[in-house]
Amino acid sequence: MKRFVLMVLAILLVAVALSPGSSGEASGQSAGLVSSVLNRMERNRQSLKSLRAGISMEKYNSQLRDSEKYNGSVAYLPASGREASVRIEWQSPQHEILAVINGKYTLCRPRLNMCYVGSSKSNRNKAGGILEMMYMSKQQLETRFQPVQDVREETLWGNVSTIHLTLVPKSNASFKYAEIWVDSSGMPVQTKIVDKNDDATTMRLTGMEKNAKISSDEFNLRPDSNVRIVKG
Repeated sequence: MKRFVLMVLAILLVAVALSPGSSGEASGQSAGLVSSVLNRMERNRQSLKSLRAGISMEKYNSQLRDSEKYNGSVAYLPASGREASVRIEWQSPQHEILAVINGKYTLCRPRLNMCYVGSSKSNRNKAGGILEMMYMSKQQLETRFQPVQDVREETLWGNVSTIHLTLVPKSNASFKYAEIWVDSSGMPVQTKIVDKNDDATTMRLTGMEKNAKISSDEFNLRPDSNVRIVKG
């Protein structure tokens, strides 16, 4: 788990966190672009009842100058007044399933016949900080992040037109900065989290199905009796 769990949830934080007005001190044409993007993001956040998508992740090790690539699928149900439900199932390079529901996480690794369980806010899980950010108010965002930086248009692979934004935490964060790419509907389709040691995790959503019918049962993992359970 460790930082892996935190990073796989990172792409979801902006979809439900940012609201209009958090552009801070941006000025001129950039300020207008930021305002437009954040308005679209807020409309997307309000209308998003569920999400199912393909997900890819690339983890870059700055010391080794090497990357690991992951591919899988994600299901997401936002919630009001409590933590969202998230399920990420990696198919490569190894089969793993992470589910978060009602403040609890389960991470199953079939090849090891083992599942980790615990609070999504636990130190071992490392997901608490990201999940907390997902529900930050506008005031909390403005308190914790500097004004939006490096605003520009950018086309991602697959010919997806986006607006690129950079968020820099003001203090006491586990990462140096985050980059977000937002599509024309206001959906964050890619994020890059850069750690203080310059390691980076880039995540991308593809084949998105917004407001698809998703049962809450998908987030309740029920390991077989012979699976070893490790409490975190």
